[in-house]
Order: sequence, then structure tokens, then C-alpha cells
Amino acid sequence: MEWGIAALLVAIVVVVFMKYMREVQAQGEYAAVRTTLGALRTALVIDHLLRHVAPVADSGVAKLSRSPFDLLARHPANYAGVFSGGKAQGVPAGSWVFDPVCPCVGYRPLDDGWLDSPSGDVMAWYQLSGAPGPLQLTARERYRWQDQVLD
Repeated sequence: MEWGIAALLVAIVVVVFMKYMREVQAQGEYAAVRTTLGALRTALVIDHLLRHVAPVADSGVAKLSRSPFDLLARHPANYAGVFSGGKAQGVPAGSWVFDPVCPCVGYRPLDDGWLDSPSGDVMAWYQLSGAPGPLQLTARERYRWQDQVLD
């Protein structure tokens, strides 16, 4: 009887721990996504400033078709590469992609339940826009990550 009660208490503690562990993991991934978006946005502004200081014969269309990940000193470890349209849905969970057709940057969360998209898409997409000025990444939808805005 005592062993049964002890096992039940241990099981309850493990279940509660697992719940909190998943919440912490989701919050950590949310912070990592926001950090990567911030790094990409900063790289786009720095690239624009460098082009303004030392102009290069480059059209806005050419800039839009280039992956903003190429502006970073090194790609994130979870960058899956260039994918287009429907192929992007096959990327591994927890990966970033660039779609040159859109042109958009996309992220697929580790857990599909953490991202809430109005369209029901499993990926968060951020579109490149702003040529001829500094390019910007703007969310295609109003994404929510566990009741926090992901923009």
C-alpha cells in the first residue's frame, strides 16, 4: 500500500514536471525565433546602409530574391535552406527556410500546437518588402505563440 502511494506521488510529480518542461521549451523556442528575426532585420538594415555608403549597381528585385540569411556572418544551425511554395511544408520541425518566389522567410515550430495562425498554416511566414529602401520582414498574418504575439 505504501509503495503504491509513493509511486502515485512520483507519477504526479513527473507529470507536473513534464508540463512545465514543455512550457519552458516553448518559451525558449519563442525567444530563439524572435532573436533570429531580430538578427535578420538588423542584417537587412546594415546591408541597406552599406549599399547607401558604397552604392552597387543592384536592382531591388535582385535584392528581394536573395536570402536574408546570406547577410548573416553564419547561418543559424537550424536553417534548412531555400525552399519554394509547397516544398516548404516538408521541412523538419524547428527549421528556418527562405522562399525566393514569395520572397519570404519561414519558420516551422518544433510543436505545431505552439503556433496559432489565422489561416491554420503550420509555418510562420515573414515577407521581404521595402525596396528601394531598406528591406523589412513583415509577418504575413497575425501569429500568436502561446498567447504571445509573434511579429
